[in-house]
Amino acid sequence: MPALKEKIQQDLKAAMIGKQDTVVSVLRLLTAAILNKEKDKQYKLSKETGEAKKPELGDEEILDVIAGELKKMRDALALFEKGGRKDLAAQFEAEMAILKNYLPDQLSEEAVKSLVAEAVEKTGAQSIKDMGKVMAELMPKVRGKADSGLVSSLVKEILAK
Repeated sequence: MPALKEKIQQDLKAAMIGKQDTVVSVLRLLTAAILNKEKDKQYKLSKETGEAKKPELGDEEILDVIAGELKKMRDALALFEKGGRKDLAAQFEAEMAILKNYLPDQLSEEAVKSLVAEAVEKTGAQSIKDMGKVMAELMPKVRGKADSGLVSSLVKEILAK
């Protein structure tokens, strides 16, 4: 079992024992999202190879799931704030803080900019048409360490110049 998945399960058990309802709720949601991703992976594998073995996600894939859940929460948070629902916005901020504990330290915007510039130079990208090449080069370096929306906007900004 990947170390990150094991840590999430241990933290879930500890939160249940400690009666930390918010933490339990968030970690159950995360566990369900991981399980869904594993089922998707199993389905794709069975389609390709005909095997029915149950694959487990690696830590990198789990980080992708966490980042996806955070993105959904950020989108919902923006809607709650726009709708004036401060109570729900505060709840989502607390839940996001719990999920962020499982991500590696986030890169600063300046660090991401330098990585983007390095990737643009390495790929020889000239225009926005080359964005796919730059993102393919860049994403393994920033996965889980930076918001993909931020990375994408910085790449567009640099390629537009």
